[in-house]
Amino acid sequence: MIRQLWVITMTLGLGGIAAAADLQSGPQPGDKVPGAFHPYNVTGEDAGQCACLYCKAGDSPVVMIFARRGDDAMTHKLIQAIDAETVKNAKAEMHSFAIFMGNKEKLIPQLKDAAQKANLKATILAIEDKEDPIPAKYNLNPEADVTVILYVDRIVKANHCFAKGQLSEKAIDAIVKDVAKIVK
Repeated sequence: MIRQLWVITMTLGLGGIAAAADLQSGPQPGDKVPGAFHPYNVTGEDAGQCACLYCKAGDSPVVMIFARRGDDAMTHKLIQAIDAETVKNAKAEMHSFAIFMGNKEKLIPQLKDAAQKANLKATILAIEDKEDPIPAKYNLNPEADVTVILYVDRIVKANHCFAKGQLSEKAIDAIVKDVAKIVK
């Protein structure tokens, strides 16, 4: 009986690992980015109001991050790394923004504090807190804690997504390396 439970547990556990590796969220490489939406901007020139970051970026190279939690240290490390790349690629008119999904009143102080501590220079932090937070056309997987979409000319060049607890230093390095796919 114990052996059978162990086999079932291992099978389910390995299935969970396979499922995490197969996790997809958002538009995939080669897809057109679905379009406009208007999150509440916490930082940047439109801080304190709703504005379309997709619209402002136009055809420029963009790293767009969707995150489900405002208090995750690895997500903040990712944003810091992307901010450095955005500053480094300012001549290419690179844009970057992170949209956090959740309660606006709770997230505003968290994100203001995070932006200040990280000394963000270019990456805009925003919040979607509506009932249907991101337009369905973005096809974000509810199992994805973080989805990163890199695009230029509004065509996705790379997509990375992570279940809760799966974003790592190695993954951040891979995302940063993919910036070369959008910056000419």
